[in-house]
Amino acid sequence: MATTSFPKTQSNYTHSSSTKHAEFATSNHQSNPHKWYSDQTGVYSSKHPPVSLPQDTFLDVVSHVFSHKHNGKTALIDAASGFSISYPELQRLVKSMASGLHQMGVSKGDVVLILLPNSVYYPVILLGVLYLGAVVTTMNPFSSFSEVKKQTLGTHVTMAFTLVDKVDELKSLGIQTVVVPENVPFDATHVRFKRFYKLISGDHGLVPRRTVRQDDTAVILYSSGTTGASKGVVLSHRNLISGVELFVRFEDSCYPLVPEENVYLAVIPMFHIYGLTLFNLGILSLGTKIVVMKRFIPDEMVRSIDRYGVTHFPGVPPLLTALTKAAKGALGRSLKSLKQVSCGAAPLSTRTIEEFMTYFPQVDFIQGYGLSESTAVGTRGFNTRDLQNYTSAGLLAPNTQARVVDFVTGLYLPPGKTGELWLSGPAIMKEYLNDVEATSSTIDKDGWLHTGDIVYFDQDGYLHIVGRVKEIIKYNGFQIAPADLEDVLATHPAILDAAVTGVRDDEAGEVPVAFVVLKPGAEASESSIIDFVAKQVAPYKKVRRVIFVKMIPRSAAGKILRRELKEPTYSRL
Repeated sequence: MATTSFPKTQSNYTHSSSTKHAEFATSNHQSNPHKWYSDQTGVYSSKHPPVSLPQDTFLDVVSHVFSHKHNGKTALIDAASGFSISYPELQRLVKSMASGLHQMGVSKGDVVLILLPNSVYYPVILLGVLYLGAVVTTMNPFSSFSEVKKQTLGTHVTMAFTLVDKVDELKSLGIQTVVVPENVPFDATHVRFKRFYKLISGDHGLVPRRTVRQDDTAVILYSSGTTGASKGVVLSHRNLISGVELFVRFEDSCYPLVPEENVYLAVIPMFHIYGLTLFNLGILSLGTKIVVMKRFIPDEMVRSIDRYGVTHFPGVPPLLTALTKAAKGALGRSLKSLKQVSCGAAPLSTRTIEEFMTYFPQVDFIQGYGLSESTAVGTRGFNTRDLQNYTSAGLLAPNTQARVVDFVTGLYLPPGKTGELWLSGPAIMKEYLNDVEATSSTIDKDGWLHTGDIVYFDQDGYLHIVGRVKEIIKYNGFQIAPADLEDVLATHPAILDAAVTGVRDDEAGEVPVAFVVLKPGAEASESSIIDFVAKQVAPYKKVRRVIFVKMIPRSAAGKILRRELKEPTYSRL
């Protein structure tokens, strides 16, 4: 049966200005500084007004995204070529993709792999699969064959979208493959791209009648595995709808800018929860223009910002550093269109933030916190005329609650006290794929997600990230957060990048070891760096060893891969 339009839904969501939100947050704090924290339950509640989420049982995230009215014209632009997709065309392409996949035998519940770099076609593929009721699993396009094999077997992938260089690998695994052109516009007559062209140019009225529920599985993402083996994070359509409303649309409503006049630059990977929720879903519900870079190249990033008048730049720490470096070289001649830069996925040093603000004083800089397990929903920065809290991860998102728990005693902790962060809300994942034990140890019987992150809330309700439970170094009974030492190392004039991890010691249990990348041409000895840190921390926190390396291993989101540092084969200088 055919469907010719996306169903309309009632989200009961209204925009409000930043002034309104600022007044709410300020008056709430002044009338009762801890109104958002309960001493009885240990629960932190959002200082923002709650958001009404759609209650329809039968609702897919694609219909929800396209149900929002806006005046947006251009949806996606390829940064390199200028090729664009309009909002009306986007809806046609998505329905054509869903119809074509149905004719190829893909049905509700089937798992489709997207193994691609950023592309203007990435949202078309993802939304088409989800609209059909099938399930998306994503991967880094640079994944090794063994990684691809493990994930495709674990999720029972039936079809994959990828570039030509991965086709043979996927075919060897018995997976039907669609080759997506790396560059746009592309030659539709080329034999490699015929199947993809057919999918996006077919009769979009042939989408079957669907029975997709909000609770149905929509996406399976794999955690970064920074503290253990990677696990499949199972997210439902309800989770993704929550991500759209509580992360993306809510954040946009905090500012008086017209969404259709904003321009976002998509550099962060679309396969990661951060980019997936932003660029494949939430931003498209606003009518905002998205400029897509298929890979990060600093000079091209600057040119794209200036060429397209980019106003919003969501990034991760390495991108923020690159932006600051670019600003130094630009000498004030470019990057003037930027209005907001946000950073997430990994901690930033105070020095990095201060340096960025020196070169971008006109930019609203915010940080955020979220996980794959929480559909990127957690906290977002919120600056007002009276409070600019650049170093925090922001305030709790609407409809989201938190606890800070002493990981030794299990006691709930008030503002100012450090412990493990627990989260609760509609964006929390369904489960870890086929892993009951991991699920039960991460989400307790009351629905609280135990994040494994060490945090505290300050007296204004802003979240501050300290470290990770499993990354905490235990030295002679003392607990040391690697991030504390990394922040100190970042201030050393000869150090370009650094990471700290614990190494087993027979007497102390563990000792902190620093892995250091020196700036080109700079010199520093192990003893000088140890002394430099020792002067700025408590005696038990000082670094005991320094290992000079060529680079610090990081995930695509910028997180330090500490397990790799501990490998004997890791490259030393």
